[in-house]
Amino acid sequence: MKVLTKFLLSAVAPGHFPPPDLPEVAFLGRSNVGKSSLINSLVSAKVAKTSNTPGRTQAINFFEIRWPGRPRPELVFADLPGYGYARVPREISRTWPEFIEPYLAERATLALCLCLVDANIPPQASDTHMIEYLRQTKRPLIVVATKADRVGTRIQASLNALKKAHGVDSVLAYSAKSGLGQDELWKRLRAASSPASSSESA
Repeated sequence: MKVLTKFLLSAVAPGHFPPPDLPEVAFLGRSNVGKSSLINSLVSAKVAKTSNTPGRTQAINFFEIRWPGRPRPELVFADLPGYGYARVPREISRTWPEFIEPYLAERATLALCLCLVDANIPPQASDTHMIEYLRQTKRPLIVVATKADRVGTRIQASLNALKKAHGVDSVLAYSAKSGLGQDELWKRLRAASSPASSSESA
């Protein structure tokens, strides 16, 4: 799906967040789970910086999404810092709760959270904790299994293990490399951007 994407800003404090005008989708996951690659594959452009070094994203990066032919943007992507990586400098990681928690708990325009988990490794407790936190804050969420192309014939077993470990009914397999799951994810993102629709919570 072709969309027009514009980088808005990077925020390290609630006062830096963009005006709460549009529905927002938060991308969450452990460091190096492939958040930036997934975003870039969705918009068919290298708007989010990718790196082999975990913990590189250290702010919430906001991107404006507009459908071709529409006069105004209709959705905002929020790329959050990855969690679970100990080598992020403490002076940086200790400030994350000051803007990440307020964003997830209080942001009025946050319409959907994408919880990205790695299909190629066993389920991680840190992902379970994030999913449980979002449930407590009553945020609609979808669990997306990245790097699905690396799993091969073990994909269904991997998805079943992720569903069981994280206590969810469904996990969407996704590959930024092959495009697997992209159309289905866009359907859910389009639904989240529509004020009249309610996103399915996992």
